[in-house]
Amino acid sequence: MANRNYKFEKRQKDLAKKKKKDEKKQRKLLKSQPDQEENGETDDDDDTEDAEDAEEESPAAE
Repeated sequence: MANRNYKFEKRQKDLAKKKKKDEKKQRKLLKSQPDQEENGETDDDDDTEDAEDAEEESPAAE
C-alpha cells in the first residue's frame, strides 16, 4: 500500500482555497464597479476633456 503524500494534499487544498478567494474578490469588484459608473465617477471622461482643453489653449499662447 502506498503512503499518503500529505504535502501534496495540503498544497492542492491551499490552491483551491486561494482560487476560490480570488474568484470571490473578482465578483465583489465587478459588483461594485457598476455603482461607480452610475454615479458619474468614470475616469475616462475627465481625461479626454483635459486633453482637449490643453490643445485649445496652446495655439492661443503662440
